[in-house]
Amino acid sequence: MTVLYLVISIPMMLFAIVPSLLTHQPIPWGMLWWMPLMYAVFGFIFTFLGAWVYNGVARWVGGIEFTIAERREE
Repeated sequence: MTVLYLVISIPMMLFAIVPSLLTHQPIPWGMLWWMPLMYAVFGFIFTFLGAWVYNGVARWVGGIEFTIAERREE
């Protein structure tokens, strides 16, 4: 998930450059490097917390169990 968040943040970073170019207000280059990194770090943290909460709730409430069987064509 962290890599996915990092890959998603790169186009977002590029979209953040466009308004800066149109308004002639410089955007800090440091922000352009930190934005994808922080997006990935916080994506990792919140994915971890979400999975932890889900596992706790699933242990308390129970889950859904299903069986998959191969279907034979006649």
